[in-house]
Amino acid sequence: MTVHHVTAHRFKQNADKALADPVLQGNLSKLKDNFLLRRTRAKESLPEFEDLRDASVAIKNHTLGHLDLYLEAFETAVHASGGHVHWARDDAEARKIVLGICREENATTVTKGKTMIGEEIGINPYLEANGITPVETDLGEYIIQLAKEPPSHIIAPAIHKNRQQVATLFNDHHPDLADRSPDDIDGLVADSRTVLREQFLAADVGITGANFLIAETGQTVIVTNEGNGDLTQLLPRVHVVLASIEKVMPTLEDATTVLRVLARSATGQEMSSYTSLSAGGRREDDLDGPAAFHVVLLDNGRSALLGSPTHEILRCIRCGCCLNACPVYGKVGGHTYGSTYSGPMGAVLTPSLVGLAETSHLPNASSLCGRCEEVCPMRIPIPKMLRHFREEEARAGRAPAAARNGIALWAMVARRPRLYRFATSMMTRLLSWSTRGRGRFTALPMAGAWTRDRDLASPQGSSFQSRWARGERP
Repeated sequence: MTVHHVTAHRFKQNADKALADPVLQGNLSKLKDNFLLRRTRAKESLPEFEDLRDASVAIKNHTLGHLDLYLEAFETAVHASGGHVHWARDDAEARKIVLGICREENATTVTKGKTMIGEEIGINPYLEANGITPVETDLGEYIIQLAKEPPSHIIAPAIHKNRQQVATLFNDHHPDLADRSPDDIDGLVADSRTVLREQFLAADVGITGANFLIAETGQTVIVTNEGNGDLTQLLPRVHVVLASIEKVMPTLEDATTVLRVLARSATGQEMSSYTSLSAGGRREDDLDGPAAFHVVLLDNGRSALLGSPTHEILRCIRCGCCLNACPVYGKVGGHTYGSTYSGPMGAVLTPSLVGLAETSHLPNASSLCGRCEEVCPMRIPIPKMLRHFREEEARAGRAPAAARNGIALWAMVARRPRLYRFATSMMTRLLSWSTRGRGRFTALPMAGAWTRDRDLASPQGSSFQSRWARGERP
């Protein structure tokens, strides 16, 4: 991932803007009800859910430990089915490969099923700059394409938009169709279907992402709830799959195991409405399908993560569950992160691929509450990796001066037990007295940014050390 794709250095400014936007705050408030509650119900209805999580982790760990072998096996299987595999070291190579395929077909229109790799490599503006029109066919992606915005969520790219905003976009961009009321949800969906149907039929090339790549069969797997992925990969003359190298799975059975936790974690469904498998181009006795099948495998820094302190982020299956559970994402939204990948997983993956120079705000944009790890179907220890980046930042001397000085002061006091006990005792009394029975601070020196948006609890009772000294035990 090249640095010019990332604007994470503006996280603080973006966060201030997001917190001051009442419409965005209202839209983001639906995250908990729309996703987390559904996940909880889906998890509780499956007694073996935790066992499936363990099995999925084991599958991914095994695959990553033998990634070269399974990627070679996948390539061999794709070739055997008449397909083509292209290896891309970085985003620039991937874009050139896709453009070359499109030019071989004299393509003028490309339909796209939702692909985060397409976002990562910036394929849409690149195709447009070369005279090719890309059309997003996922409803959420189509909405944000009209709005000229990037996705704000992995599985719900337009979660930051409400129906009033969507109706305005559609009425502005569909002049030949009737104006729709924001309450006419069915009409808005029907309008998008009318417009996109023409694009499906006209497209020369279809581009999709891939949830999984199956090494034993050479198949690619996508899961959708709209069927747009099937139309994107079946109707055009050429089907191009964009996938990163860690998406490979040994067998179809392994993929189905992970699928059982993917849908439940992402949308609270037992399975997505469509689970589509593709392998090779159309054969002589096939009634439909593309004439040519291409898979573009992107590294873009991922192979360098193998064996690194953050290698476990490569287990991520892009369910978006950590975003739904994160209190920070829930307040500022995805665009604030300034990267293709947002939320807790993005706060690890983006610095891992790009480095901390442009992304140091992201590992610090967390309360380390651990909810992301708790809900992650792949048990990725995100808080541990965020702490790793904070430590790396401190060692490099890039931590904010206030944080460096505060920690240095605390360390100086903590190394002197008598001073520590005296200081904590006096501070506890002072803070308790200053709240005068209210139990919380509404303003506090050197913590103005915190108390501006929330109260801070005041110390209650005596310290742990004093209770321990008195013989009090849990």
